[in-house]
Amino acid sequence: MRVAGFGFRQAATVDSLADALAQAGGAVGLAALAAPADKAAAQCLAGLAARLGLPIQPVPADRLRAIDTPTQAARVLAARGTGSVAEAAALSAAGPGARLLSSRQISTDRMASCAIATGDTP
Repeated sequence: MRVAGFGFRQAATVDSLADALAQAGGAVGLAALAAPADKAAAQCLAGLAARLGLPIQPVPADRLRAIDTPTQAARVLAARGTGSVAEAAALSAAGPGARLLSSRQISTDRMASCAIATGDTP
């Protein structure tokens, strides 16, 4: 299963997320979008999910913190307990044995990041 994980600022738009997704490799073959549980109902994410016809998988904070990510942003580590929210969300939602297909990519407006993972979750 391929999952796109997102991290984003409050001011992010659907276009911010779509741009980050495009830079990470695009939506072809995706089964779901993932984001931190506290942001999973954000309008920008819901809008992108509706545009793509994909479900959103909320990832609890403790699961985000449990993921060791290749990208290590100090600010994100201090705020969220993981080096990259996008990478951690994608890896967590893709399930056990997941691996990144695309590391964190940042939207042109710097409002969103996206990473894509594949794993064994059906």
